[in-house]
Amino acid sequence: MNAKTYLIGLTSTLLLVSQSLFAQIEDKRGIIAKGAQLELVKDGFSFTEGPAVNRFGDIYFTDQPNDKIYVWNANSNQVSLAKESTGRSNGLYFQLDGKLIAAADLKNELVEMDIQTGKETVLVPSFKGKKLNGPNDIWIRPKGGLYFTDPLYPRPYWEGVRGKEMEQDGQHVYFLSEDRTELFRVTQDLKQPNGIIGTPDGKYLFVADIGASKTWKYEIQEDGYLTNKTLFCEMGSDGMTIDDRGNVYLTGKGVTVFDRKGEKIAHIPVPKNWTANVAFGTLTRNVLFITAMDAVYTIKMKNRGVW
Repeated sequence: MNAKTYLIGLTSTLLLVSQSLFAQIEDKRGIIAKGAQLELVKDGFSFTEGPAVNRFGDIYFTDQPNDKIYVWNANSNQVSLAKESTGRSNGLYFQLDGKLIAAADLKNELVEMDIQTGKETVLVPSFKGKKLNGPNDIWIRPKGGLYFTDPLYPRPYWEGVRGKEMEQDGQHVYFLSEDRTELFRVTQDLKQPNGIIGTPDGKYLFVADIGASKTWKYEIQEDGYLTNKTLFCEMGSDGMTIDDRGNVYLTGKGVTVFDRKGEKIAHIPVPKNWTANVAFGTLTRNVLFITAMDAVYTIKMKNRGVW
């Protein structure tokens, strides 16, 4: 490489860094609080995921490679360790009774955790006698019962053939009934479902097919089955959330927000290569909590998360 080529490359790199550092928040509808900026809460993790809000507005999230669950205190803005040895938990979601549902892919299970007592119950150990691919994200509907995605992301701690091949015949979305007696697939035509969120009235479910770079919207039936699959937007997502106006928040390169019709209305740049997940925290649900690579961030919103 000659000096001229080197200088051109260096200039391009510096320009990209500059653009990254000064990337502007896009907000067409005023959903972000006036003057709010992205704030770093804490870094130094390996890979943060699975933010879930409890009834006090605190956010629990995972450091998946390190097999730990942390909690962000909404009042103090401090992060502390909540649990070790989590079964390699990824996605999390709180039930109304305060117990935490975890997508734990050490053994590819769905697990119910009582953070206070330490008691754990395996809700889904397998499907039709075979291990799941790796439960990833969870949403619990208001009427009871829950949905979870089951993509395949081979883990270095899996041994033998399990780390290379799926036991299931594809990557699907599942429904587990409230009484835990029924478990069945609700999608069978997605490439790699990942993020999942439903509307607070329990009528609609959004599923991000990250492998196909699309997010789909379904109607939820009383028995848990899904109908009327429609394309919501041409973007996939790792994790997802929804606000009180029906706007859907997708992740990947920062946080991208779509209105209920699937029109892009906002983008929040995050200074990391990947943004994994989002959830609304605090008692008033007006702070967006963001997990991104080795760090977690917050930004104050005008719109609020749903209860």
